Amino acid sequence: MFKALADYARLMRVGTALARHDVILPGEYHARLPFPAKIAGKTLRLIGGGAKGRPGERLAAALEKLGPAYIKLGQFLATRPDVFGVETTSDLSRLKDQLAPFSIKAARQALEEQFPEDHEALFPNLSDPIAAASLAQVHRLETEDGAKAIKILRPGVEALIARELRAIKRAARTVERVSLDSRRLEPVAFTETVGASMEKELDLRLEAGGADELRQLDAEGTYFAIPAVDWTRSSKRVLTTDWVDGTPLTQPEALDQADFDRKALANKITQGFLHHAIGHGVFHADMHEGNMILTPKGELALVDFGLIGRIGMNERRFLAEILWGFLRRDYQRIAEVHFEAGYVPAHKSVGDFAQALRSVGEPIHGKAASEVSMGRLLLQLLDFTHTFGMHLRPELVLLQKTMVQVEGVARAIDPDHDIWAAAEPIVRDWISKEFGPAGAAKLVTANVRAVTDRLKRLPEIMDAVEQSLTATPPPQPTSNRIPWWGWMGFLLGVATLLIWALK
Repeated sequence: MFKALADYARLMRVGTALARHDVILPGEYHARLPFPAKIAGKTLRLIGGGAKGRPGERLAAALEKLGPAYIKLGQFLATRPDVFGVETTSDLSRLKDQLAPFSIKAARQALEEQFPEDHEALFPNLSDPIAAASLAQVHRLETEDGAKAIKILRPGVEALIARELRAIKRAARTVERVSLDSRRLEPVAFTETVGASMEKELDLRLEAGGADELRQLDAEGTYFAIPAVDWTRSSKRVLTTDWVDGTPLTQPEALDQADFDRKALANKITQGFLHHAIGHGVFHADMHEGNMILTPKGELALVDFGLIGRIGMNERRFLAEILWGFLRRDYQRIAEVHFEAGYVPAHKSVGDFAQALRSVGEPIHGKAASEVSMGRLLLQLLDFTHTFGMHLRPELVLLQKTMVQVEGVARAIDPDHDIWAAAEPIVRDWISKEFGPAGAAKLVTANVRAVTDRLKRLPEIMDAVEQSLTATPPPQPTSNRIPWWGWMGFLLGVATLLIWALK
C-alpha cells in the first residue's frame, strides 16, 4: 500500500511537470477538444506560465527536468511516431542526456568501494569529470599503456531508477486496464522493455561485454573503430576502455574537417549498423551523435555501449526481407512476410495489406534521397497498424529506434545520403547467403540437430510414460499384467512422440 501511495505521488509530480510545460491538453489542439477539456487546458496553461516551443520540444524539456528515468523513457517514446507523430518524436529524439557532474571526491570513493585493495595503484591520477550524463560520468586516466576513459555510475542512481520505473510501470498497468484501445500499443510490454534496458545500463559489466563483442564483430575496423575494454579496471559500477581521441559529432567542427569523404562516412554508418543487426543479430542501440567520435584518421569511433540490441534469426530474416522487398518494389512479398512473422492477424487480407504497402512505397520511388524522409515513410507504415490490427513488437522497439537514429546521423553528415542504396549490398549479400544453397544447407543441419536432440530424449520420455501406466492399479488385483487398453495408450503415446520429434 505504501509503495502504491509513493508511486502515485511520483506520478502526480510527473503530471505537474507536464502541466507546467503545457504538455497536457496543449493549446495546439484547442480547437479539436470538447468544451470541458478546453477549459481544463486553459487552466493548465495558466499554471504553466506560457511554455514556449512545439509540443515535442516542451515534452522533451519536461522529461529532462524529471530526471534519468524519464529522459530514457522519452528516448524510447521517440520510437513511436505512430502514436505521437513524426514532428514530436523527432523533437524527443534530441533529448539531452547531460547533467551536472558529481564531485571528484565521490568518484574516488566509488573507485575505493569497487577496488578496495588496489584502487590507488589502478587509478593514481584520475582527472576531473570530462562529461556527465544522467546515469554516469567519464574521467580520463593516464597509464603506462596509454590514456583510458573511466566511466563511473552516479551515487545512488540504482535506487532512484528502481523507484521511478516502479511508478512508470504502475501507470502503464493502469492505462492498459482502463483503456481497451491502448492494449494494441502494449503499454505494459513497452515499459517492461524500457525497464529491462535501463537495468542493464546500471551494470557496467554488461556494457563491457557488449563493447568487447562489437569490437570482435568489427575486428578489422571495416565500419567502426571500437575501443578495447580494460578488464582489470572494470567492475559493476566502473568501466574502463581505451581513450578515443577525436571530436564528437555533436560538435559542429567535427564535420568541418576537409580530409574525409562525407558520402563514404555516411554509408559506413548505415552499412555498419545493418552488418551488425542483420548479419549477427546484435547492434549498438544508441547511435546518436554524442556516441560517435570522428578521429583524426577519419575513422568513426563508437562509445557508450550501455544499450545493446539483439534480435533473433526470425527477426533478422523479417528485417532483411522487408528492406529487400522495398528495394525491389515487391509489396506482395513484404505483406506475406508480415503475415508469416505473425505481425498481422491471420484473418486480415494479404492483398489488402500489400495494397497499403504499395501506397507507401511507390510515392518515394525514383525520388532523390534528399526528398525522401525515412521518418515520414515510417509514420505511414505505422499508420496502418490500427487498420490491420498490428501489435507493437517489443523486441523490435530498439531496432526501430536505432534505424531512425542511424539515418538522422548519416543525413547530418551527407544531406544526400541514400539509405536504400547504402543498405542494398548488405541486404543482398545476406539474402544470398541465408536463402541460397549455403543457407539451405545450414537450415537443414539445424533441423537435423533439433530432431536428433528430441530423439535423444525419447527413451527417457517413453520410460516415464511406461512408469506412469504401470503405476496405475490394474482392474484385476491378482494380475500384474498391463491391460490391453494400457498398451494401446502406450503405443499411441509413442507414435505421438515420434511424430513430434520428427516435425
